[in-house]
Amino acid sequence: MRNCLVAIALLPVLFGCLLSTARAEEPQIIDGRIVWPKGYIIPRYETEIEKKYREMFGDGPSPRAATPAPSGPLHCVAEYEPMEGILVEWKSFTAIITTMVKEITTTANTIAYVAVDNVATQNSATTTLTNAGANMSKVRFVVRTTDSVWIRDYGPRYCYEGQCRVIVDHKYNRPRPNDDVLPSFFATYKKNPYYEFQNLYGNQQLIHGGGNYHLDSLGRGYATRLTVNENPTLTESQIVTIWGQYWGTNHTFLDPFPVSVDSTQHLDMWMEIIGDNKVVISDWPNNPGSTQDNICDSTATMMATNGYTVYRIPAFSVGGTHYTYTNVVICNNLVLIPSYTNATVSPSNATALATWQAAMPGKTIVQVPCQAIVTSAGVMHCIAMHIPIPLGGANPTAYLKNYRGGEVLTPGNQISINWISDDDVGTSNADLLLSTDGGMTWPTTIASAVADNGSYLWTVPNICTKRARIRVLVRDGDSNTGYDSSTANLRIAGLPCLGDMNCDGNVDANDVGPMVLAMTDPTAYSAIYPGCIVNGDMNASGATDGDDLQLFANELMLP
Repeated sequence: MRNCLVAIALLPVLFGCLLSTARAEEPQIIDGRIVWPKGYIIPRYETEIEKKYREMFGDGPSPRAATPAPSGPLHCVAEYEPMEGILVEWKSFTAIITTMVKEITTTANTIAYVAVDNVATQNSATTTLTNAGANMSKVRFVVRTTDSVWIRDYGPRYCYEGQCRVIVDHKYNRPRPNDDVLPSFFATYKKNPYYEFQNLYGNQQLIHGGGNYHLDSLGRGYATRLTVNENPTLTESQIVTIWGQYWGTNHTFLDPFPVSVDSTQHLDMWMEIIGDNKVVISDWPNNPGSTQDNICDSTATMMATNGYTVYRIPAFSVGGTHYTYTNVVICNNLVLIPSYTNATVSPSNATALATWQAAMPGKTIVQVPCQAIVTSAGVMHCIAMHIPIPLGGANPTAYLKNYRGGEVLTPGNQISINWISDDDVGTSNADLLLSTDGGMTWPTTIASAVADNGSYLWTVPNICTKRARIRVLVRDGDSNTGYDSSTANLRIAGLPCLGDMNCDGNVDANDVGPMVLAMTDPTAYSAIYPGCIVNGDMNASGATDGDDLQLFANELMLP
């Protein structure tokens, strides 16, 4: 009896300890941030603690400043275009990621970039991937702390600006600050230029979840109106304008699924663009006439009208879980598609495989068991981000961002020459060159082997030319080079200027009369335009004569 009484007396203490232990396993808001317990799997959807955080702090502070949009020709890269690699985060669902990395590095023979929180995690991942048969020579570990595995949603998203890869990022639509800064870190890691979406109609950044976007290589983009709902100060047309300026896409908005069917409302859960005019869209055999079925049917009709060949594939909503076969990873010759063990869904695994084989003939289609991840509101597309190839191959590429032609430069002024560059392993330095004959020759070196940091301050020399052009030449550690140049002539308005017969700093029609006078009556010309007669000696013969007249006429014809 005494032992029983002691046990009863200790029950409150034991119960309190159990409660304390249980509380420790749940995420908490501490000092203005969410603290996730070790091993806690953050789902793709917004958790209750994150909703509470938003109630307390709003979206939280932005971790970085928005930037102006890219200024060069833009091409946002479609997932079926040639890829250098796939970026994943080694945090949860590592069995699925192990299979993905193995297939990416062997079947696709492509680089797998694996983000890890620390070196200890990298060592563990190395052992797991090696034992699974991954080609470790194709694995690149990126050590950087993140919050979640859902890398599709927080980036980085790649475009080409000119011939250079650039990252164009957005504010993540989840209060997960470590995730949100990964794209800017990865840009530094890869030495790629970085841009941040700006709300062009206000000071805040555009809020977005990357999985809610698909596009083709022709620049046609698609997303659900989730983005509109998450940016209430913007209209649809304003968001389209922002995406057009930062991604170079023409955008179409689609209706989102009800949150009861898909809590993320992301497009990648029911559509995948697989070619310039090919798309896979979900169908709902168990829910005909449902809201989600109607959305998919109407989208399929719209895409077919726009010239796409449309493939339909089954989808299911079972017990609050959205089972999708469109959430896939395309990597060059490889397509990773999900399979499931749920009794309602698994009979469609074979149908899904056959559909993908028909939709992408010549590709290797690999089914990956994804039952473990789909209940967290995402599948493989949600945990993979595409890294496109460098367009120069082993050679660097460059894009001159300003002074591309038409500008007038004043001698003595300091100007900033700006450029971006790209390479498969990174550039080492840059040369800046000047042409005064419209790009036929490049005899003048502005700067040699300077740091390839994208900017150089140049003092414009005191020369006179209407045919100036600037070239940036970048080189890598193997001495491979690539360059970009002004595409039209610039003018440097220095003195003396051959053909400027009235010494007004211009070579134009006003110089024709003085030129004729210099040829016919040099004494009268010198009296009217003292010191200018040397400008008529176009061929440096010591006199202004008929031979100079033809050269003068050629100069007048230049723009």
